Amino acid sequence: MEAVVPEVDGAAFRRTLGHFCTGVTVVTATCDGEPVGFACQSFSALSLDPPLVLFCPGKASRTWPLIERAGHFCVNVLSAGQQEVSAVFGRRGEDKFADLDWTPAPSGAPVLDGALTWLDCEVESVLDGGDHHIVLGRVRTLGDTTAEDPLLFYKGAYTGITRPTTPARYWPEDFLTGTPEDWL
Repeated sequence: MEAVVPEVDGAAFRRTLGHFCTGVTVVTATCDGEPVGFACQSFSALSLDPPLVLFCPGKASRTWPLIERAGHFCVNVLSAGQQEVSAVFGRRGEDKFADLDWTPAPSGAPVLDGALTWLDCEVESVLDGGDHHIVLGRVRTLGDTTAEDPLLFYKGAYTGITRPTTPARYWPEDFLTGTPEDWL
C-alpha cells in the first residue's frame, strides 16, 4: 500500500522558507541595446570547476525572456544600503534604470553602482523548475568586492548582518584555503 502524502499549502510553504535568510541580487542584461533586470533572491553558487551559478526566475516574469534572448546576464549582489534598489527591481512596469547609475560589464550587462560585487555570466542552460525556470550561468568575469555589508531578506523583510561569534576553528581547516568536500 502506498503512503498518502498530504498536499503542501503554498502559504505555509512560503512562511517556512521565509525562515531561510537569503542575500538579495539584481540580475541584469542588455537586450536590443536596452538595460533590463529584476530582483532575485533565488540565486546560488553551483560549481567551482567550471564556475557556474544559478538563479530561478518565475515563469510569469516579463524580464526573463529578454535576458534569455540576450544570452548573458550580470548578477549584482546588493549592499545593505540598497533596499530601494531591490524594491525598484521587484516592481513591474517602470523604467527601473531611470534613476540609477551603472556601467557595463564585459558582456554589456549593467553593473549597478553600489553593489557589493558582481558576476558577469553567459546562459549555460535552462531547466524546468515547476512554476520557475532554473537558469545555469557560466561565470566569465568577476567584479571587485567591497567591505560593505550585504542586503539580506528574512521572514518577508530586509534585515542586516550580525557579525559571527563562532570561532573559525569550528570550520573545516581547508575551508578558506583549500577545496573542502562539502562546501562550495
